[in-house]
Formats: sequence, C-alpha cells, structure tokens
Amino acid sequence: MNLNPLYYRIHAICVGLVILGSTFTATGQTVSGKNSTQISLTKFVDPYIGTGFHGHVFLGANVPFGAVQLGPVNISEGWDWCSGYHYSDSTIVGFSHTHLSGTGIGDLGDISVMPAVGDVKIIKGVLNKPESGYYSLFSHQDEITRPGYYSVKLKRYQIKAELTASERVGFHQYTFPAAADGKIIFDLKEGIGWDKSTETYITQVNDSTLTGYRYSKGWANDQRIYFTAVFSKPMKQFTVHDENGLKSGTTLKGEKVKGVAHFNTKDQEQILVKVGISPVSEQNAAANIKAEIPGWNFQHAVQRADNSWNKELSKIAVQSKDESVMRVFYTSLYHTMIAPSLFNDANGQYRGTDKKVYDKPGFNNLTTFSLWDTYRAAHPLFTLIQPEKVNDMVNTMLAIYQQQGKLPIWHLMGNETNTMVGNPAISVVSDAMLKGFKGFDYQLAYEAMKNSAMLDERGLSFVKKLGYIPADSIVESVAMGMEYAIADGSLARVAKLRKDPADYEYFFKRSKNYKNYFNPETRFVRGRLSETQWRTPFNPFESVHMKNDFTEGNAWQYLWLVPHDVEGLISLLGGKKPFADKLDSLFVAEGDLGKDASPDISGLIGQYAHGNEPSHHVPYLYAFAGQPWKTAEKVRYIMSNLYTDKHDGICGNEDVGQMSAWYIFSALGFYPVNPAAGMYVFGSPAVDNATLKVGKDKLFKLTVKNNAPDHTYIQKITWNGKPYTKSYILHKDIAAGGELIMEMGTKPSATWGVNAKDLPYSTY
Repeated sequence: MNLNPLYYRIHAICVGLVILGSTFTATGQTVSGKNSTQISLTKFVDPYIGTGFHGHVFLGANVPFGAVQLGPVNISEGWDWCSGYHYSDSTIVGFSHTHLSGTGIGDLGDISVMPAVGDVKIIKGVLNKPESGYYSLFSHQDEITRPGYYSVKLKRYQIKAELTASERVGFHQYTFPAAADGKIIFDLKEGIGWDKSTETYITQVNDSTLTGYRYSKGWANDQRIYFTAVFSKPMKQFTVHDENGLKSGTTLKGEKVKGVAHFNTKDQEQILVKVGISPVSEQNAAANIKAEIPGWNFQHAVQRADNSWNKELSKIAVQSKDESVMRVFYTSLYHTMIAPSLFNDANGQYRGTDKKVYDKPGFNNLTTFSLWDTYRAAHPLFTLIQPEKVNDMVNTMLAIYQQQGKLPIWHLMGNETNTMVGNPAISVVSDAMLKGFKGFDYQLAYEAMKNSAMLDERGLSFVKKLGYIPADSIVESVAMGMEYAIADGSLARVAKLRKDPADYEYFFKRSKNYKNYFNPETRFVRGRLSETQWRTPFNPFESVHMKNDFTEGNAWQYLWLVPHDVEGLISLLGGKKPFADKLDSLFVAEGDLGKDASPDISGLIGQYAHGNEPSHHVPYLYAFAGQPWKTAEKVRYIMSNLYTDKHDGICGNEDVGQMSAWYIFSALGFYPVNPAAGMYVFGSPAVDNATLKVGKDKLFKLTVKNNAPDHTYIQKITWNGKPYTKSYILHKDIAAGGELIMEMGTKPSATWGVNAKDLPYSTY
C-alpha cells in the first residue's frame, strides 16, 4: 500500500473524523464548521501488517464484525496460509467470502469466485504449471488494500479485480479486457486449510442469478453456508462442472461442484457480482442482498464500508508524534473487529449449534470465538468500546449453552471445536456480569457458567475429585488445570455478587487449585501424577507440542498463569522480592525449548513468549511487587520491538484480535491483568493523548505529558484533577468518564506506584 509520509507528518498531531455532522477530534473535542479538520482514521490502517511472518491475518474487504470476509486465496497451503493469504506468495486461485484471521489452524474459504478469460481448465491447478488450472500470478505493486476495499490485477488475464462488502454481502467488480470467452468461476470445492467440501450445489435461476450451498468439514466439523449470486450483466451461458469436467445442464449437486458464468466482454468492460451468504438458506442470502446492497453503485458500497470502519475506529482517538505508532495502533484496533463475526441473516434468523433454525432471537448471533486467546484482553476491550456488542456476544454464548449443554470453548460456524484448554467463556460472561451489563438473562448466565464448570469432560471430573488433573490422565494437564482455576475465580466473584456463600466458597477454593501444580523443590509448576509424585524427568525449558503438560508453552511460561490471584503466587514464591527476582529471571533465562516445541512460542525475550497468549499479562506483574518501573521497561520494549508497521509486524499469530488488544491497552498505558476483575494495571503509554468513547455521552481522556522514547517511566498521575498514587485504575472509573494525566520521565519514580499494597489482588 502506498502511504504518503507527508500526510502523516501533517496529521499525526491532530486526528479526527466526521461523525453525524460534527468532527470528533483526538482531544475529545467536538467541533463543526467549514474549517474543522476532517480526517479518515482508515488512512492509518495498513491491512498488510501481519500478513507476513506468522501473523496469519485476513487480507481483503469486510466491515466491522461482518459475516463476509471477502479476499484473495493463494494456491500455497500450510501453517502460514491459515487465512488463505501470505505476503510471500504471488498466486491467486480465487476470492472467497469467509476467512479466519490470525488463527493457528486453517478453515473456511467458502464460495470461491475467480474471473478468467480464454480456454482454461476449471480446477485451480498446481504451482508453476499455469496450464494445469485457472490460477493467476499477481504483484503487490498491483494491489490496493484498505479497510472495506481490496483490488488487484490478475496478470494472467489482465483483469482488474475489486472487492468490497457489507455485513452479509460480498460485492465484486471485475474490469475485463476485450474477450469472447470471459468467465466468472464459482468453485465450491475450494476451501482453506483443513476445510474439505462434503456436499455442494449450484443452479442457474435466470440469466443473471445463481444460487447454491456448500457443506464442508474441517476444523469445524459440520459447516453449512448458502449463497445467492447476482450479476450486473446477463450471462451468455452457464455451465456446471466437477473434478471430471463439464456436465450437462445448469444444475449440479456433488462433492466438488463448480459453476461457470460465460460472457462476451468489451475492453475495460466492468461486470459486477453481488454474493449474499446465509447460514440458513439461499432465499435468505438473496434477501440479505436486497437488504444491504440493493443497487449497483460499487463506489457507494466502498464508501459505506469505509464509513463503517471509521465509525468504529473513532471510538478511540489517539495522537502520537510517531507516525508508525498511529499505524500500528489503528491497524490493531481494526484487527480486533474482524471477529467475532455475524452468523445470522438480515431477518434475524440463524442456524444453531443443534442445526435448528432460530427466528428473531432478540440479539445478533455471532461466530468465531477464539476464547482461549480473546478472554484475556480483547473481550475486556469490548466492554469499554463495544458495549452493545458485549450483550450480543454473551447472548450468543448463552444460546450455545442451551443448544450444546455448555458454554463455547472455541466456536466456529455453529460448531464446537473444543480447541485449547480451560473454560474461557466463563471469564467473559463473568466479566460482563461484574461490570453491570444488563442485556442478557443473569439467571441463565449463572446456570450456564456453573453447569459448564461442573461437567465431567476435559479433566473436570479430576478437578472436582482431586483438585488437580493427573498428568498421566490427560494431555496438557497443567495448562488445563490452571486455566480452570482462572475461570473458577471469575465464577467465585459472580457467586459473591449473587450473595451465594456456598457456591462462592466452593469456586473460591477451586480457584486456588493452581497451587496443586506448584512444586516447591523446583519452584515451577509441573505435571502431577499423585499427591506424592511428580512427572519426571522435568525440564522447565522443554515444550512438546500437544504431548506434554503445557499448551504451547513450558514451565517457565506457565508459572505465571495466575492472573486472578497474584498475591497467592507471590506467597508461593516466598514474597515480593523472590517473586520479582524470579520474574527478572524469566526475561533473561536461556534454554532449549526442544525440537518438538510449538511454533506458536514466538516473540521470545528470555523465556517470556509474547507471541503466545498465556504470557500477555506477565510484564504487568512487577506492579504487584511494587516495581512498576520494570513493567514500564518491558512493555515499552515489547511495543517498540515486537510490533511494527511492516507486513511481518506481528511476532506471532494475531489470534483473532488478542495480540492487537494487548497493544491497544498497552499503548494507552494500562492492561487488564485479571480479565474478570474490572481492574487495569498501569504500564507505559506509547501514545501522547487519547480519548475513548466509553458510553453514549461519556468520554475518558488520557493526556501523557513529556512522552518520548526515552521517557519510559510514570512520574505521577492525576485523575480528574487530583493526585492519583495507585498503580491501577478501575473499569467503573474509566466507564464513568473523566480525565487522566500521566507525567513521564527518564528515570523511575521513587514514590509513584511503589506501594504494592495499593493493588487489590484478592478483591473477590
């Protein structure tokens, strides 16, 4: 993407945009009139960030939280193509309507569309043999990508492809050369990663309309997506194909169906295609088109998508003298709003986990819940700037509970994948209840959390009986058990809120189960075989992916996974000084992870792994030992070195918004160590000023004085004009609005934040 440096130098100081006829500026002021500065925040978003290295992010056209993610898919396959696209590639096999962003497993890629000219085989082909199929080469120089819009020139066909989207409709515009054999191919076989089509169907309705569906299995075992496609120009002919070639008629059902719309085209003639998708029916897909993009004005649709992104990005207006900080910040904010994504139709209908169709449920049903990642910071971020979405997310989770008997673990396209460990949805629902969100049934929510915590699956029977999961009974036992303890701590807080002493005592006790994995002799957590036996041999550096006691990590990293009871962990390690000394060692310890370690263990600083989520709260733990300056040093280093505005600018899987949410919070100067405590621990802000729209009419203003790369340390803070000495701030205070002023300096303060007693560790 061609970014104009002069633009950023001029505007990095004053960032604003027009909302409802007035300009919301980065300082929180609302101004109007002909002379007001009006800047689109989408200009600071670079969708290429994270498409290189192991970022795995989606590249293409979508709107915030939309069902459609319309973008290119490369012919290459493998771990770095989990989203279908990697910056290192130069091939395109089609533009599909669903994508994952930042995951470590590939899936989706539904309803692939590819324009072509000439006599081509109706299969994607194989690399380095163009004659084997219809794929094309492309160059990044011929790409344009920004929120809500993507375009590229397909070199093989000299076709310019342009894409935009609404919530449930992908809108294509193809500019063809003169050709008597132009084609637009719908390949229902093609998917991404683990995805494999199981039943596909396509039919011609009239000279400009196709309908069909695609059933597939992959990471999500039973995926069903229906579509309707409408062309701006009547087809000359429509043909159907399978892997064996051309078939008779204009309707075909099978495992690997393809349809080809044929056209005669003049030079530079544009053919537009609107593709509506639905989890329910072809009829609903058509209705989604009518509801969202009834006309054929492509540029108008692009502008609407841009407006949608600007509206959401404006919920946090920041200023920085460093233009790269602006780009990383707003690209991070953009990444947090790709998912969870809509999984319903414009009429409200959706297909549930039980495969039944639900009418008018009273909320927007969603999908793509990467909860093991996102419960840590992405969902707490939503409680600040997406309050209306929080109720939709919780209501979706409660519906999933009613349909499958437990809260979601890692939910995708109406399927429970059971990926990763613990019960992260409990923390998300607890957080919403503890913060006072009222748009869902509290009794049902408590029932869902309690019943999910009391199942006998995934090691929970051992938790109930023994207080720990034996290492020889279940893989990743330590990670599983420690994650359960976090969820149980969240549930204990809710039980206390409900004035239920029996449940409170029970889940409070379970929240301390992490201690059962702590071995005083080694001063690490490790696999436990019985009350008296530990798994041996023990190597705190080693990680064996999906085969030992930790999930994508080692004992060095999992020792700190106690965000809900830092005080208890400090006690286990012998007090604040030994705790801080051990924490110091984490960031410098050198050791071999082993040949079987997960590639997710990335972004290493010593044994600290920023590229993987269990480490994300760890730099902020110094504050609990009265050493906030060390948090400041680590956080600044991570933001400056492990996040950049380059295509390889994310040091690990973006993980559906969590890596980005960490940056957003940290750049603002605080972070939710315990994701269900309503408390944010201060670090070291990267931005100079910020204004958060935290309610209908409320603004939280942050002013950072004397901020600079070498001004790392907070010297003092004032909150609403009064001195503030605590090293944390509560959610309820931010949500009520107000003004926070931080003064920064080049040396640690001798007084601010050093009284660790100010931190309410065990507020539950």
